[in-house]
Amino acid sequence: MKKLFTVDNFIVAGISGIAYGLGFEIPAILGYEKWQCGVICLIVGFALDKLANAVVFSKAVQSSTANRIIIFLAYILIATAIQEAFTSWTNISVDDYAIQGYAYLVVPAILGFAFSMALRQYRIKKIRKRYGDGSDGFVFDDQLKQSYLDELNQQNRQIHGAFNTDLAVKTKTGLFVGEKKKNTIFFTGIPYAKPPVGELRWKAPEPLPESDNVFEAKHFGASAIQVDYDGSFFKHHRQSEDCLTLNICIASKRKRTKQKKPVIVFFHHGDFTYGGSADPLLHGEEFIKIYPDSIGVTFNYRLGIFGFIDFSEVPGGEDYPDALNLGLLDQIAALRWLKENISAFGGDPERITVMGFESGALSLSLLAACEQAKGLFQKAFIFYGDPMLSYETPEISKNLAKKLLQETATTTMEELMRLPIQRLKEVQQKLIQDLSPGPTRDGKLIPLDVLTAYRDGVASGIEFIIGISNNERQVYKSIVGEEKYEDFISTELNSILRYFDARHPAEAKAIRAYIEEQAEMMPLLKAKAKMYEQLYTLSTYRFAQKLTEGGNKVRLLYWNVKPLIENLGSGTVDVAAAFLGSHKAVQMYGNVQNRDIAETLQKLFRKFETGDEMRLFNNEIKGISAIDWKEFPRALIVSEKEFKCEPIADKLTEVKCLLELLAK
Repeated sequence: MKKLFTVDNFIVAGISGIAYGLGFEIPAILGYEKWQCGVICLIVGFALDKLANAVVFSKAVQSSTANRIIIFLAYILIATAIQEAFTSWTNISVDDYAIQGYAYLVVPAILGFAFSMALRQYRIKKIRKRYGDGSDGFVFDDQLKQSYLDELNQQNRQIHGAFNTDLAVKTKTGLFVGEKKKNTIFFTGIPYAKPPVGELRWKAPEPLPESDNVFEAKHFGASAIQVDYDGSFFKHHRQSEDCLTLNICIASKRKRTKQKKPVIVFFHHGDFTYGGSADPLLHGEEFIKIYPDSIGVTFNYRLGIFGFIDFSEVPGGEDYPDALNLGLLDQIAALRWLKENISAFGGDPERITVMGFESGALSLSLLAACEQAKGLFQKAFIFYGDPMLSYETPEISKNLAKKLLQETATTTMEELMRLPIQRLKEVQQKLIQDLSPGPTRDGKLIPLDVLTAYRDGVASGIEFIIGISNNERQVYKSIVGEEKYEDFISTELNSILRYFDARHPAEAKAIRAYIEEQAEMMPLLKAKAKMYEQLYTLSTYRFAQKLTEGGNKVRLLYWNVKPLIENLGSGTVDVAAAFLGSHKAVQMYGNVQNRDIAETLQKLFRKFETGDEMRLFNNEIKGISAIDWKEFPRALIVSEKEFKCEPIADKLTEVKCLLELLAK
C-alpha cells in the first residue's frame, strides 16, 4: 500500500546528505576544530533536512504535479551547481554526500519494512495456529486471562469520601470520577437513564433526576441481557437489565480554551441479540492518539426480548406500548444525555458524529428518519446497516411475545413482570434460535416507508458515509454459529423472494436461477449466502441513493479487503478496528491490522468529522498517493493494494437484471 520511497524522498535525502557533508567540510576548510565541525554539521544538516521536508512535502507542492516536477528540476540544478562550485574550490565531490543521504534513506527503510513484515508474519502464524481454518468461528475462551476478566467485571460505587478532583467531571445527573491511563482519561459506566428494572421493565427509558452525588466511573456498566453465542465476547462479561450506561474518553492534557471538541459516538455491532460497549474493539486505548481533538463515546442499549418485543396482544400489554422499539428509544435517550452533558467533558453538543456497525448501523439508518432523534447528531458513518432489514410489520415481535408466554407458562403481563431475570435469559437463549428480534418500522417512531421518507428529505442536515462489505456474512456466522446462521440466511432470503415474487417476478426467477447455478459449484447454504450478500449490498446502495435524492451529502465506502482466514470473513470487525486503531483487539478476532489502510481511513474520517475536504494530497500520508473521495454514486474502494474512487454499481451483484431496479 505505502511506497517505501518516492522521488520526493530521494530529493529530501539528497539535500540532507549534501547539507550534513558540507556542514562538516566547509568549517573544516575554514580551520574549525573537529568537534566544532561536528556541531555545525548537525545544526546545518538538521535545519536543512527539516526545511526540505517542509517544502517538498507541503500541500502546495504535493497537490500539483507541475510543482513536484519544478521541485525535482530545481533540486537537480542546485545540486549540480553546488557540485561544480565546491569541486572547483576544494577538489572534493559533493556526489558522495548525496549518495550517503540516499543510503541513509534506503537502508533503514528496507530494514524497517523487513522487520514489520517479519512481525506481521509472526502474528499471522499465531492466529492461524489458534483459529486453524476458522470453521469454529471466533474463539475468546483461551485468550482472556482471569485477571482481565476480574477487572472487566468490577462495578462502580458511590464515593462518600475524598476523590481526585483532576479526574472529576460534574454533570446534571452526578459528579463522575474517571481513571487516567497514559494520555487518556476514561469515564466508564455512567448511567444515562433510570435502570429499566422492576416496574420499568419493558418501559421507555426515563431520564435520571438531577444529582450532586459523587460516583466512580472506572468500570464498564453491565452489558445488556443477551444471547450467549459461542463466538460472542459478551458471555464473559456480566449482564443485567440495569445496562443503560455510557463511556466517555477524553485527552488527559486538556487545553484551556473555550473551543469545544467534536464528539464521536459509537453504536456497537451485533444483531440486536448480542453486543455491547465492553467489546475490546471499542475500548478506545488508541482513540485519543488517533483523534486527539475529539471526544469518544460508547454505550449500551437493550437487546433481544428486552429491547424489541410486541405485547399488544398480551393481556395487560396496553401498559407497555413502547416495548416494540425500546432499543431505539434507549439510543435516543443516550444521545439526549450527551446533548445535555457532553459540554462538561469539553465536547460540543452541536458537533456530534455517530458511527455504527451492523445492528448499530441499522439503528442509525432508522434514527436518521426518526423525528425524536432530530438534531441529536449532524454526521453519520453507517457500515453495513440497511434500514430495509428492519421489520415492516410487528408480526415477528408479536410471535416472540407469544412464544415467551408459552415457554414461561404465563398468560399476562403481570405474570411476566414477576419472572426473575435469570429465567427470562434462559428462555431468550432458547427462543432466539427461531426468532430474531429487531426494530420495526411502526409508523410512529419510524416511518413505514422509510426510503420514501429519505427521498422526501426526512434526514436533511445530516452528512453520511455509507459502508458496504462484500464478505460480511462470514463475520456474522463466526459469532452466532452454523445453526443460527443457516436459519437466518434461509429466513431472510425467503422473505426477500416473497417481496420480489409480488413486485418483480422476473427478477425473483433470476435470483432463484442464480442460486441453483451457484449450488452446482458450492454447498447450497454458501450459494444462498452469496446471493443474500449481494441483495443486501444492493439494498444498502439504494439507501444511499434515496438519501442523495433527498438532498443529503453521501459518500460510499466499499470494503474489498480479503480476510486473513476466509471462514472468519472481513467487514465490521476489521473496519471498526481500522477506524479506532484497535490493532490488538482485532488479533483476538483472527486478523492482523493493515496499518496503511487504518492510517489512511483515520485521516479521512478526521476530515469528515471536522468538515474538511474529503481528499488527501499526494504524500499527505507519506507513501500514500493522492485520494479524492467523491460523493455518491462514486465510492472509495479499499483493498490491500490501493485506494481508488469510482462507481461500484456493477460490482454489487452478478445478477445483472437487479441493477435495473436501482434506476426505478
